[in-house]
Amino acid sequence: MSSALQPLIQDVSPIHQLSVITRLTFREARRRRLLWVGLGLGAVFVGLFALGYFFAYRDFTQQALTGAGGIPGFATDEILEQFNNAILMAGLYVMNFLVIVVTILTSVGAISSEVQTNTIHAIASKPLQRWQIVLGKWIGYALLVTLYTTMLMAGVVLSVFFISGYLPPNLLIGWAIIVLEGLTVLSLTLFGSTIVSTLANGVFVFMLYAVAFIGSWVEQIGALMGSQTAQDLGIASSLLMPADALWRYASGQMQPAGIGNIISPFASANQ
Repeated sequence: MSSALQPLIQDVSPIHQLSVITRLTFREARRRRLLWVGLGLGAVFVGLFALGYFFAYRDFTQQALTGAGGIPGFATDEILEQFNNAILMAGLYVMNFLVIVVTILTSVGAISSEVQTNTIHAIASKPLQRWQIVLGKWIGYALLVTLYTTMLMAGVVLSVFFISGYLPPNLLIGWAIIVLEGLTVLSLTLFGSTIVSTLANGVFVFMLYAVAFIGSWVEQIGALMGSQTAQDLGIASSLLMPADALWRYASGQMQPAGIGNIISPFASANQ
């Protein structure tokens, strides 16, 4: 965005000014190579996941239905459901990480980079308000995060469905929570972009995510071992950065009953 924005925001309503910022942010993000790299990696991941799941499902069902080495088959509807769900959650776990990384890297310099290049001076003037700049950028990036998450999640879920016919429970609820996770990380990244440099903001957000990730494991172990202190530490970390807690809540919603009390990156011990 540059001084060319000025003619677009003169003598128009605040809502229209906000929509202009949103559209320009969306277009600017689409031009970045990093976004297309993220889309390419996402497409490669979905393809590899579908291929790997096809062979894993074929081999598992063959052994489960017919047995091997003289051992009778052990297939039941519950076992097949848990197998399909476990593979699906593993795929969604990787997808979730890709969403977090792309969200941070695309929005980490949303404000700070324009401050460093003095581009902000061309647009942060009357009649455009500061809140319109920040909110407009947030909406633009939020649309990208939602679209990226939906595309990747649809690719993973449909791969499983077309191969095995399996769909997880509460799929729309899980999708909504994962999108909320991406928007939470986006909000924190955009806020950091208004107060620190691009590099410092990126390091800060990734460190917070790492703390939350470790804290979630501490909370799970604490729940399993009956340690209230460990659980409190895990909860405190999730308050600093709720991304991993939201993922575990989403995965818990999409899992069959009875397998959410194990230590796993795909489940929560405290649902």
